[in-house]
Amino acid sequence: MQARQPRVRFGSPANTIQGRNTVPRQTLDYLKTLLSFSSVSSESNLAITDQVDVWLQELGFQTERTAWIDHNGVTKCNVVGRLGSDLESGLAWCGHTDVVPVDSWSFAAADPWTAYVTADRVYGRGSCDMKGPVACMLGALAAMDRSSLKKTFWFAATADEEVGMLGARRLVSDSVFYREIVRTDTPMIIGEPTELRVVCAHKGGRTINVDSQGTAAHSSTGLGNNSNFALIPFLQEVLALRNEMESSAAWIDHRFTPPTTSLNLLLHDNNSGINITSSESGCRIFFRPMPGQDADAAVCRLMQVATECGLQAELVFSSEPLDTPADSPFIQELQQLSGGSPPATAAYGTDGAILTELSQVAVIGPGSIAQAHTDDEWIALDQLDRGTEFFRQCVQHWCC
Repeated sequence: MQARQPRVRFGSPANTIQGRNTVPRQTLDYLKTLLSFSSVSSESNLAITDQVDVWLQELGFQTERTAWIDHNGVTKCNVVGRLGSDLESGLAWCGHTDVVPVDSWSFAAADPWTAYVTADRVYGRGSCDMKGPVACMLGALAAMDRSSLKKTFWFAATADEEVGMLGARRLVSDSVFYREIVRTDTPMIIGEPTELRVVCAHKGGRTINVDSQGTAAHSSTGLGNNSNFALIPFLQEVLALRNEMESSAAWIDHRFTPPTTSLNLLLHDNNSGINITSSESGCRIFFRPMPGQDADAAVCRLMQVATECGLQAELVFSSEPLDTPADSPFIQELQQLSGGSPPATAAYGTDGAILTELSQVAVIGPGSIAQAHTDDEWIALDQLDRGTEFFRQCVQHWCC
């Protein structure tokens, strides 16, 4: 389990730092502290959740934590805050605190867990995806008169978004506060980096694992059973499905770039010798369905063919597309607050793929997805400044 780090408390948010951009001191302080937690998805996120919980309570939130033990025996936790407990529900915001691993890091000036501030950027793992947006939302709340709220504001920080939106799934199954958000169909912002452009729709996902069993033997004896041969007719079906998805109108949606499901195939074989028959091999198939497409029918088709070929197949990941109408009042109001750019779509997925009980969900936050997961990850100070002000305006608009 990750060691607990000291909890940090902040004072007045009134100060700002000066550079080529002006960023609220509070937002930058929040981000520096968040970046100091090595909250990789494979580790416990209790320490960073403790910190966010402390900050929310300092800001006047009532908080709810839901914890669980993951399949590796590691403790994980979500925290949801409610500000204005006796008020009509106004707006919800969701962000994740986990980050992808640091397999390499090319920014030599600082390690990935130490915020490094230049004239126009902050470097560090998660600075863009998505500790920067989390810091902006906290900074926005700290900077405003929270006693003026006339409607409830909800803040959710989830675990394990990067490894299958597992925290969001627990939010759906375990959180009493989330049930109240659903009951009132509260509009929700997913704060992922979009350069502050409203994303009203994104793709979902399906992953299927397929295993083939054979018998290992020296290939000269004729006694083995090569597991790869059973895969061949199945892979022909995968290719046929992929070709349909690239050409059939039923699988194409030109709102997205690319407009197809981008079916991808990975092969594996445990064999290390050309003179040995493979005893175990298989493949993994992943595709990204878009709104209105029958992804489950495609899954059933592949599962049936796998069975006919004597293979073992399992659906190991499933998430739904996000699709909030671009002309809905929620999206239109967000568009106006963010500067008027037309709503966009995204090829990636977010926690919004799991929070499907809500009818009013949009993805918008500071930072560019181009910087996410990179080995010199950074977020622009200008985006932190604009993101803090945008989130403040959102809370003001829907809750005050």
